[in-house]
Amino acid sequence: MELQIHPSAVIHKDAELADGVKVGPNCVIDSGVSIGTGTILEPNVVISKDVKIGENNHFFPNCVIGNRPQTLNLSLDDEIGRLVIGDGNVIHEQVTIHPGMHPGTQTTIGNNNFIMIGAHIGHDCTLGDKIVMSNLVQIGGHCKIDNGAWFSGLSGAHQFVTIGKWCYVAGLAGITRDIPPFLTISGHYPPRVRGVNKRGLKRAGLDEQQQMRIFNAYKKLYRKKGSLLENAKALTQENGLDENVQAIIDSITKSSTHQYGRYLETFR
Repeated sequence: MELQIHPSAVIHKDAELADGVKVGPNCVIDSGVSIGTGTILEPNVVISKDVKIGENNHFFPNCVIGNRPQTLNLSLDDEIGRLVIGDGNVIHEQVTIHPGMHPGTQTTIGNNNFIMIGAHIGHDCTLGDKIVMSNLVQIGGHCKIDNGAWFSGLSGAHQFVTIGKWCYVAGLAGITRDIPPFLTISGHYPPRVRGVNKRGLKRAGLDEQQQMRIFNAYKKLYRKKGSLLENAKALTQENGLDENVQAIIDSITKSSTHQYGRYLETFR
């Protein structure tokens, strides 16, 4: 496939664009950028310095990818980290994604994610694969979002939060603490676990037995008397725990090590 660049695009001489890349009108690509084959940049997309982009991504108009993090103590002269984006991502209009805040750090976006209009992903975040972010989702810095998580419109995550795989975050939810895998959450201050994400279990390809084990574990964790951590410790005593149930327990245990329920903040 042939490299296609609109005459109005501004591309730094050091940028590396593979064959098959399409760059639309008025795009700006800074130094140190690399873009894999099949990736499309529609009009007015900005790719900032040292961003690495894989193959077959689609950036819709007015995205700003890799610009400087929004921090008060960062001057224009300070060196910053990188942004690495995988393959097959669809990134819609006006999405902003920031790189790592310091040299040697990076924001990482996996593969086959679908990010809708106006979403923001802050510095030093790590996203897995097959994540969906609806319009205007806002993700604070240093968050980790595992495979298959689904965010409805106008939801947001506090910095250093971990969102487990195949979770569902309802619209307008404000996530301030870690969320174990496979669960549905809504509300804010505090957000609350409402149940198991049935659709997420199917999207994850889990069979009926695996799904039933997760439902049974949910009842023992969230519907029994006692604290969540106590219930998790009791569940660990059962023989032959399913790996997916163990993942839920591990998340609860880790988040309990921080006073606000954000495990990643223990490394701050």
